[in-house]
Amino acid sequence: MEDIKSYIESGILELYVLGDVTPDERLQVEEMASKHEAVKAELLDIERSMELFASENALQPAAHLRDRVLNSLVTNFADDNNFPNKKITTETVKDNVIAMPAQKANSFYKYAFAACLALLIASVAVLVSVYSKLQDANIQLVALNSSNQHFSKTVNFMDRQLNIYRDTSFKVIRLKGTKNLPTGLMLVAFSPAKKKVVIDLADLKMPVNDKAHQYQLWALVSGKPVSLGVFDKDDTDSTMMKEMGSVNVAQAFAVTLEPRGGSVNPTMSQMMVIGTL
Repeated sequence: MEDIKSYIESGILELYVLGDVTPDERLQVEEMASKHEAVKAELLDIERSMELFASENALQPAAHLRDRVLNSLVTNFADDNNFPNKKITTETVKDNVIAMPAQKANSFYKYAFAACLALLIASVAVLVSVYSKLQDANIQLVALNSSNQHFSKTVNFMDRQLNIYRDTSFKVIRLKGTKNLPTGLMLVAFSPAKKKVVIDLADLKMPVNDKAHQYQLWALVSGKPVSLGVFDKDDTDSTMMKEMGSVNVAQAFAVTLEPRGGSVNPTMSQMMVIGTL
């Protein structure tokens, strides 16, 4: 069920309705829709939404195009009436052969051509407007899909956070700021039974590190510091639980600011937060 939910939230269904998918992706969507009622229902909802959007934003041809067509027809009529009337006569030729007058060309096709041209211009204007609106709708769908993905990521983070904090094998240690960072705070979830150490980046109260440095987590094991890996503080994405290195016993945890990639031994003068069990 989680895979189906992720597939629906991936945005492939909206692109399928817009016709912006490859043949393989189209076959995949149709296969998923035939196998899963949830995918089929979501696809129908998207199609109905598209139809509703198109009907609500339908564009009537501009009024000045109607005047242009009428003016063209009046001009053609006037041109026909300006030709001098020629008296149809018959000319007797030798041997009693009568010369017949040339047949006047039918002006119907002239009017039909003018009307078709005007309708073509109007149709092109409407198509350009509809295309522009579809482009705007596509941009809005992409933005909505991005928002949905961010929301889904936030929900997944909250689920994982709750699962860890509800697991009785985990101990939550609050690492408090040192003199280098008095307001610093970091939560570490430690499970000796599972040999897991997880840090909560959502509640991390530490400044964003520059590109030349990273934060490094240390565990104090039998009086010796053991590196559990490095991490970054990124304000653009802080909705995650990050699993660090494995350890089954520790007396304390601390974080130092080290050169990017980490150090073999902690730089004690750059210790930011520390907490004991």
